[in-house]
Amino acid sequence: MAITLFPRLGASRRAGDPVPAPGDARPGPETTGRTAAPALLVEGVTKRFVVGREHRVVDAIRDVSLTVDRGHIYGVLGANGSGKSTLIRLVSTLLTIDAGRVEIFGHDIERDEMAVKRCINRVSVDAAFFKKLSPYENLAFAARLYGLDAGVARRESARILGRLGIAEKRLGQPTEQLSRGMQQKVAIARALLTSPMLLLLDEPTTGLDPRSKVDVQVFIEDLRDTHDAAIVLTTHDLDEADRLCDRIAVLDGGRVVADGTPAELKARVARERGEPPTLESVFMAYTGRSLDEDVEEGEAEEAGA
Repeated sequence: MAITLFPRLGASRRAGDPVPAPGDARPGPETTGRTAAPALLVEGVTKRFVVGREHRVVDAIRDVSLTVDRGHIYGVLGANGSGKSTLIRLVSTLLTIDAGRVEIFGHDIERDEMAVKRCINRVSVDAAFFKKLSPYENLAFAARLYGLDAGVARRESARILGRLGIAEKRLGQPTEQLSRGMQQKVAIARALLTSPMLLLLDEPTTGLDPRSKVDVQVFIEDLRDTHDAAIVLTTHDLDEADRLCDRIAVLDGGRVVADGTPAELKARVARERGEPPTLESVFMAYTGRSLDEDVEEGEAEEAGA
């Protein structure tokens, strides 16, 4: 089932207007000569925080560089505290850069912040809603902020949420009555209402039940195949990364310690280290620990908090 999305921010539509096919009403990327700019270019980026009573300076991200092409899913793997979410917040303009540069379709995120915001949207692991409002009302509010027609927004919301496995009869209930998985699907649908050219997904399937996780994974694949969007995906699920990602970066201590396609990384660890050709072996080889162990430690810390 093809996914149809809205035009760019500020392009208002009238009730009854046809919904454009993917890519119809979206500006192409900036170009230099005849070469299209990548969807996302990160060069030598560093982000520091001052923490604790001693005002210790910590590099959350250190000299990170990566390139994401349009139509690709780029995975970012890393243990808790490796810098994954900091990287997503930097790209989405929620944090400022201390060193380096980031460009989105040729737009510098500091000099061209408003142009960047028209190109992107983000889904975090803990999405925020007006809890007393229904999914329809939450999405209608988001649509109004972007100048989208309320009637068309309602129809498209139902279409996207239906594709994600949420029945229309559930869309009038208060969001607080929905399961964690359903709320995350509503967050994804809300992000898609702006028809982002670059979608930032920060652990979108963490905590979901197996059925909801598969629904979201299939939807992400459909986005890549039908919308030609670029997607950056952080995840703790190695099988998910192997299935979805065209390319993967492994972060450790704020640095990129490995980068390549899943096939390249698995072949490299088998050839150079004699390990089984799996992403688990890749993660162990370059970080010295199991990602599963890290997730379990994080869950234990949250339970004891």
